[in-house]
Order: sequence, then C-alpha cells, then structure tokens
Amino acid sequence: MQKVWNVRKYDEEYIDRISKKYNIPTMLAKLIDSRQVEFNDIEIFLRGSLENLSDPYIIKDMDRFVERVDKAVKAGEKIVIYGDYDVDGVTSITIMYEFLRQLGANVVYYLPDRLTEGYGLNREAIVEMKNSGVSLIITVDCGITAIEETIFARELGIDICITDHHECSSILPSAYAVVNPKRHDDTSTFKMYAGVGVAFKCISALAIKYNMDIQSYMKYIDIVAIGTISDIVSLVGENRIIAKYGLELLSHTDNVGLQTLLNIIGSKSIDSMLISFGIAPRINACGRMGSAKIAVELLLEQDRNKAFKIANELEELNKQRQLKEKEIFNQALDMINNEHLENKNVIVLWDKSWHSGVLGIVASRLVSMYSKPVILFTMEDNVAKGSGRCQIGFSLYEALNICKSDIIQFGGHELAAGLTVEINNLENFRDSFEKCVGEILNNNIVQIVDVDDEITKEDLNKNLINSIRSLKPYGQGNKVPLFLYKDLKIKSIRTVKDNKHLKFTLYDRGACIDAIAFSKGQRRDELLIGDKIDVICNVDLNEYNVPKTVQLIIQDFKKSI
Repeated sequence: MQKVWNVRKYDEEYIDRISKKYNIPTMLAKLIDSRQVEFNDIEIFLRGSLENLSDPYIIKDMDRFVERVDKAVKAGEKIVIYGDYDVDGVTSITIMYEFLRQLGANVVYYLPDRLTEGYGLNREAIVEMKNSGVSLIITVDCGITAIEETIFARELGIDICITDHHECSSILPSAYAVVNPKRHDDTSTFKMYAGVGVAFKCISALAIKYNMDIQSYMKYIDIVAIGTISDIVSLVGENRIIAKYGLELLSHTDNVGLQTLLNIIGSKSIDSMLISFGIAPRINACGRMGSAKIAVELLLEQDRNKAFKIANELEELNKQRQLKEKEIFNQALDMINNEHLENKNVIVLWDKSWHSGVLGIVASRLVSMYSKPVILFTMEDNVAKGSGRCQIGFSLYEALNICKSDIIQFGGHELAAGLTVEINNLENFRDSFEKCVGEILNNNIVQIVDVDDEITKEDLNKNLINSIRSLKPYGQGNKVPLFLYKDLKIKSIRTVKDNKHLKFTLYDRGACIDAIAFSKGQRRDELLIGDKIDVICNVDLNEYNVPKTVQLIIQDFKKSI
C-alpha cells in the first residue's frame, strides 16, 4: 500500500486568532487546530477541570439504573457485577464493586474466562449466578448485544442493568436499564466514554442519590484513567479531563495495588505511555495467560504484602506473555521469509501450538513491519481461531465480509477482527483473502499519513517541546504531534535491540541530531551513510542524556529528492 504524507495547511489568520485569544504560541495553536478542537472548546481542552464533567443523569436510563440499584441495596439483594477480561473491564468492575461496597451492598463480581467462555454474558454463568442467589446483574463494559441472554435471565427471575459503551444496534436488550451513551435514543452530549467511563458516570449518579461528597467517587479517577487510556477511546472532551486528573492522582495514589505495581514497573514519569506500555500489558497479561480476576484482586487489595505477591504474579504472567509473543513472532518471521510472503498482498499463517491470547499482539507487530493485512490462527476445538490486524487506510472487516463464504464467523472493525475457519478450509480462505485484498488494493487505495506541520532545525527548541507537552495526555484523537523534517544527512546508522530498531545520528546545518526508528530494523539496507532523508517524526527530549537533548522518533522515512 502506497503511503502519502499529508502535511496540514493552516489558515494563518485563524491560527493568529487562537494564539491571541488563548495567549498561546503559534505552534500550539496549530496543533490544537490540527486536532479539530472547536474555537469555543479550546479553553476546556487546555484547562478543563472536574467541574466541566457533565451531569450523569442526562444519560438515558441512568435514573432507572439508580432506582434498581437503590432497591437492591436497601433489600440486601445479592448483586453481581459482570465484566470483561481486558483492562477496561477490570477497572470497570473494580470501581463499581468498591463503590457498591461503600453503600453496604451485598455484591460480588464475575469475569468470564477468555478461552472457555469468551466475551460477554453467557447462559451457563447466568445459571450459576441464579443458583448462588443473585437477583441483579450489573454488566460493565459488555452486555449491549446480549439480547437472548437478557431474556433468559429475566425468565430465571434475574434483573439486568447494562452499562456499556460499545456500538448499539436498533434493537436493545430488554434489560431493566440500558446505560449506554451510544444508544440511538440517548441525547447526552458526550458519547465516547470507555466502559469504565460509563461505570464512573453510574457511580457518580449513585453518589448524588445518596448525597455523598464528590470524593466518594473521584477517589477512583486514577483507575478510571487507566481503563480509559488503555481502551484507546478518543482522549477529547470528558475523556481528556478524566485522563488528565486521573494521571495526577496516579502519581500519589492511595491504591495499594497500584502503588505496588508502579514500584515494580519503576517508571520515572506518570503519563499515558506508562499506562499503555507499563500498566495495561501487565493487567491484560493475566486475562491472556491466566485469569483476569488476579488483576481485580490487585486493585482491591489493601494489605501490602498480599499486594506485592499478586503484583509479582502479574509480572510473571506478563513475562510469560512476552516469551510467547516473541516465540510466535520469530516463528512467523521464519514462515514469511521461507514462503516469501513479503511479496503477497496478505500474511495468513497458522500453527496449532500458538497461544490465542497473544495472536493479536503479534499480528499488530507484523502489520507495523510489512504494512499489509495479517491474520494468525491457532487450532482450538477442531476449528482454526484467528486474530487479524491491518494498516490504517484499509478495512479488514470489509475484506473479511467479502470472503465470508470461507469463514464460519467473524467480528470486529476496520483495523482489527477475530474469526473462525474450518481447519481443512484454511488454505482456501488464505487464497480467497489474498485475491480479495489484491482486488481492493488495485483500486489505488493509499494510506494517508496526516502530519501536523513541517519543521526545521530552528524549531528544535524549548518552545516546541513545551507546545507539544501542553497537549498531554496523548491518546486516540489526540496523538503525539507528528512533523515532517526534510534533507537530513545520515552521519551514522545502526540496528539495536536484536536488529529490531534503527538508531541514527543525523546532521543538518552544523548540528547533529539523535534519532530512533522503532520496529524499522528490517529497513536498514535501504540507507547508506551520507544519504539525505526526509522523515516523519515525533519530537521529544532524550531523558537519558545529560544534559537532555532533542531527539526525533522517526515513524517513516524516504530518501530526499
């Protein structure tokens, strides 16, 4: 797929207006405009506070949710919180469970097993809950598609309150309450919460009902931020406020489990990168390699010795996950090289020994290397179960839909999907998928890389760094700023970390500039010392140098014309 670098053009008069109105540098004004923040929303984007969070009761069915929970608490009914096994689900369960315990509720929680139960409500779990005396199920980060399961629960005498954030169909489950800002009849102003964000609005509403102070639920905002950032929802509007204040609280959190986990990770700075690459992989690892219940136990634990033991268990599971990931990744690379799949439109591979919990991660790494759709399968229960990923600008879901006659079932979205295929039909599927993608690519699909601005050596100063950092916390909808820098001469180049990354010393008009290109080691042979290159890059300070120096984090490069 061809990449096109699209450097944004600005209305200089409008940028000047932003700069003067909000007393900010021109570059920061450009970066805000590039993120399509409306003029009247810039103040909240830059300086939004907890007071800017909306009234939770404007969300459809919130009043019914509060009414049913209140009834259950007062009657001593047994409540179960039913969640998902990823970070969003784990954090959603944690805050809902902790808050209901504050209310004195008779409450437990349930996480389905990733490998044996899969995502969402299932009948077997509902029967188990009925037998244990449960009369109210509260779903968090799931449930919006549980049409049949909700009917089944009602037949058993169990009410369900659904809290979810996933896309809704025109038919909703017949639950007592369906709290999801994305339902078609919801008129609330903000729609892009993670599951934990919706759960947070629910406990906020309960706090209002019981005349509790704001700290009764704001004390969980560090956990809410972890789930929000990890679920890659857009960090705009209320999500940006949640992330900003959650990260601040995380730096001095009272949560013993989080304190212990942060000590093990040993990061210097508390930011969205720490969550995405430090906390989230460890919480996700227990769901991928074992039971997500371990992560909930850590976030609920108040004994430091027990928390230390649980955190180390998470660390060990994460190491196992990393080993499995590395093993599968290396095996996949060997297959690609042996079969010359780099010349194909797609990469489709399978092996019965591969662990399903890490296939999506490996597929993502291969997409970053080869810029083409990747699907990896393992064999379970006499079928091949796969995880697919693809590059921005291509719709994996659309391609799979064209090939659906060779698929038992599939689901997902544009960039990621899961699917099952009959084992004896894998080769047919691979061939039809290859043909389908080839036909789509022949329609001149290109990957557009949106670039915030072009910079030169004169821009590499504290003002640029300060403008970039004013945008934190970064995330979906508010990416780390991306710049075009032209005509950089290569003074040195080498691979590092098992040939995985490229490390550069670049030269421009009397100055040497450090640069690194992560996961680009396979492109080493494209370049020679003395070549001039244009790069698409992020700009930050190299914290390891004394004094700190500007460093380019290269996302893409090509030889200068």
